Amino acid sequence: MADVIITLKIMPESPETDLEAIKVGAAKLIEEHKAKLEKDEIHPVAFGLKAVHLVFTRNEDFGSTDALEEAIGGVAGVQSVSVIAVSRTLG
Repeated sequence: MADVIITLKIMPESPETDLEAIKVGAAKLIEEHKAKLEKDEIHPVAFGLKAVHLVFTRNEDFGSTDALEEAIGGVAGVQSVSVIAVSRTLG
């Protein structure tokens, strides 16, 4: 089967939350769930709050990202995790 490209939006608990620590913790969990982190970005939301966007690829045979989202939600400082984009790779 094909690989899929998934983008997760991770919202921190507050503007003071260490976003680098969230990125490191989430990246480790992504690898544990048989996926490959391709890109990480910080996006401003409002009033000093910033979101972490993580783009990763994995085989579509693994199905839903629910278990991964739940695991990342348990990282210290994470308020919420949501999938904001999914597409199949070409080639």
